[in-house]
Amino acid sequence: KWKNLYQIQGERKRIMRETCSKYKSNNRRIITPYHVSRIFVEDKYRVLYCEVPKAGCSNWKRVLMVLNGLASSTKDIQHNTVHYGNYLKRLDGFDHKGIYHRLNTYTKMLFIREPFEKLVSAFRDKFEHPNNYYHPVFGKAIISRYRVNATKEALRTGSGVKFKEFIQYLLDVHRPVGMDIHWDHVNRLCSPCLIDYDFVGKFESMEEDANFFLHLIGAPKNLTFPKFKDRHSNEERTTTKITQRYFAQLSPSQRQQSYDFYYMDYLMFNYSKP
Repeated sequence: KWKNLYQIQGERKRIMRETCSKYKSNNRRIITPYHVSRIFVEDKYRVLYCEVPKAGCSNWKRVLMVLNGLASSTKDIQHNTVHYGNYLKRLDGFDHKGIYHRLNTYTKMLFIREPFEKLVSAFRDKFEHPNNYYHPVFGKAIISRYRVNATKEALRTGSGVKFKEFIQYLLDVHRPVGMDIHWDHVNRLCSPCLIDYDFVGKFESMEEDANFFLHLIGAPKNLTFPKFKDRHSNEERTTTKITQRYFAQLSPSQRQQSYDFYYMDYLMFNYSKP
C-alpha cells in the first residue's frame, strides 16, 4: 500500500516541477515573507502546511494542533478556535534565518482540490449563508456592479449574490473588490514553483493521502485525519454533480474563461479539463 502511495507522490511532484519549469521563469526568485504567509508551522513534528481553503484546511489545522500538543483530540477543537485562535504559528512570523531553516529541514506539504469544485464550495459557503464579512464586503460590490435594477435591499445588505454574478466578478480584470484566498489560485497561495513541496495531497483522496502523510512524519498511531465536515454540516459536500449544476448557469464562454483562469492549477496538479 505504501509503495503505491510513494509512487503517486513521485508522479504528482514530477508533474508539478515540469509545469513550473515550462511556464515559470521565476524558479530562481528569492523567497520573501509574502511567499510563505499562508504556511503554518508545527515545530514538534517539523511540518510546514500551506493552507488551501476548501481543501480540508480546518481539519488539517486541527491535526497540527494535536501534533503540537495544543489539544488531545481533533474532535475537541471548535471551528472558531481553528481559524481565529492564533494557536498555530505562520512561517512569515519568523526572521529570515528561521524561515530558511524550516524550509530546508521540515516536511513541506499542501493539499489541493479540483479547481471548479473548490470554487463552488467557496461560493456556497460564503454567499449562500449569512456572513457578516463576505456579504457587505464582496456581495455589495458584486451586486452593484453586475446586477441590472438591483433592489435597494440587495444593495444595502449584499446578500443573495448569484453564481453567475460571482463569476463575472472573478473574471473581471477591473474587479470592484480584490481577490480572496478562498478563490485565488493555489499557484499564488502556495508558490509551488518557488517552494519545493515534499508532499502533495488531494482532497479527492483525502483519507488515504492524509493518513499516509501522518505515517511519513511518524505521528502518533491513534491520530487519524478527521472525517467531519466543519461548517454547515447538515449540507451535502460539494461534489462533481453539484459543481456541474452551478456551472450549467454559465454561458459556454464563461465556462471556458473560468477554466483559463485556473489553467495553471489544472495543469500543475494534473486535473482533467471538466
